[in-house]
Amino acid sequence: MNAAAHLAGGLGLFLLGMGMMTDGLKLAAGAALQRILSAATRTRWHALGSGLLVTALVQSSGAVTVATIGFVNAGLLGLAPALWVLFGANVGTTTIGWIVALVGLRLQIEVLALPLIGVGILLSLGGEHGRRAALGKALAGFGLLFLGIATLQQGFGGLSDRFTLPQGDGVGIVLTQVGIGVLMTILTQSSGASMTITLTAAQGGLIGIQGAAAVVIGANIGTTVTALLASIGATSNARRVAAAHVAFNVITGLVAIVLLPWLGDAFAAARAVFGNSPEPSAQLALFHTSFNVLGVLLMWPLAAPLTRWLQRRFRARDEDEANPHHLDDNVLAVPALALDALEREVARIGQVAVRTVRAVLAGARPQALAAGQAVLTRLDHAVAQFVERMNRAAMSQHASERLADLLRVERYHESSAEQALIAAPLPEFTALDPALQASRGDFVARTDAVLALCEAIALQLETSTAAAGSADAAAAPAAIDLQVMELTYEALKAALLAAGAAGRLPLAEMEEALRRFSAIRRATQQAAKAAQRQMHRSDT
Repeated sequence: MNAAAHLAGGLGLFLLGMGMMTDGLKLAAGAALQRILSAATRTRWHALGSGLLVTALVQSSGAVTVATIGFVNAGLLGLAPALWVLFGANVGTTTIGWIVALVGLRLQIEVLALPLIGVGILLSLGGEHGRRAALGKALAGFGLLFLGIATLQQGFGGLSDRFTLPQGDGVGIVLTQVGIGVLMTILTQSSGASMTITLTAAQGGLIGIQGAAAVVIGANIGTTVTALLASIGATSNARRVAAAHVAFNVITGLVAIVLLPWLGDAFAAARAVFGNSPEPSAQLALFHTSFNVLGVLLMWPLAAPLTRWLQRRFRARDEDEANPHHLDDNVLAVPALALDALEREVARIGQVAVRTVRAVLAGARPQALAAGQAVLTRLDHAVAQFVERMNRAAMSQHASERLADLLRVERYHESSAEQALIAAPLPEFTALDPALQASRGDFVARTDAVLALCEAIALQLETSTAAAGSADAAAAPAAIDLQVMELTYEALKAALLAAGAAGRLPLAEMEEALRRFSAIRRATQQAAKAAQRQMHRSDT
């Protein structure tokens, strides 16, 4: 019972320390993590290195996986570089094994852990949300993590004489060991915890080196559960990233299982070279790193076809235009990411609204606009729900201002679509009044040109795979010139009034025509305001 208590307490201390360390490091690093991942779009090596570095910093491949999904949804990462970020994260997560093997199981824990906890708590007293407090939280987490390792060692030491974990090299035994690793990772939601338990058990003699290696493989495969959970009900991009993560870990795990029979020979060769055998924990840490690096090498030629395959999958949900393409709850924990995703979804709304106005210019009747209006209604509702969930998290003043600005842009789009419905159908004039017909044609042509530019800007803001501020400088706000449209509107208005005064157009029809053309003018003004405001924010 004493050994079991040590195991339970040690696991609890480890998980608590891991959580504190991860949260503290993420807060201390702040925007640096976002900049590192944003820079991953250049080459495979940059993406791979970014994933490895960030995971080594925050010690959570699950957090990096969720963040990567958020970056893809927000348009900051394309699918192809996102895959290499994930592959790098799998290599980066092996650092916890080296920390445990080289520090946690070798040093006198009290000498390291207790001072870290004390210094960390003292630093965290300086302020709840500052960077110093975050660093203190991370240090205290490190200390608790090492204290948990020491407690686990005591627990496994007390059990080693009484029983051992499944041993052997038969297919059934190996699959059982792999299953144990998967189950431990699912239960603890931390591959680091599974690795620590396995390394400590191997060091204490509860399981042989080959059996422990099989458990490590299972722990590696078990990390895919985090990505799968994050993709439930998420966007197509999220599901593509999760599928890539599963593919990498399963392929890597299968290759590692195939290589298990040769593991003993490899370690025997290592003993012959170095003259003695390294400790089981160090051997397992080396094995974990080696097969993840091997996985990266295997995926190098497969990444491009895998990306193409993924881009053809998971499209059914997004084929319905009324479903949001960028709003994903995975990004809510990081306000900057959530705002990037929201900006792109608002740009989608803008495209639908502008197409509605242009359809009216082309002669569409209200019945033909019903489908577009239904899309806008559903997207507006999705945005409202997303913003409500965003407001549950603390936001900086800058983030709050940006959110208010995006909501204003969305309102411009809503108003534009509402005015388009008022304008439909636009009156047609007979050839008996060529001046009136010419004025109408000029107004429609100039108005459509402005709307085409607004639609292009919205499309660019949605589809750009760099940061939100990277829209084409050629489409600057000054390029949206309403002056010519206003002149053609005034000319059309004067022609309508003249036709009514001369009796060429019944007064009731004149009033109705003025109302409808005024509505289409108002719709265009609202669309232009939205485009100008979005472009202004991207320039700043």
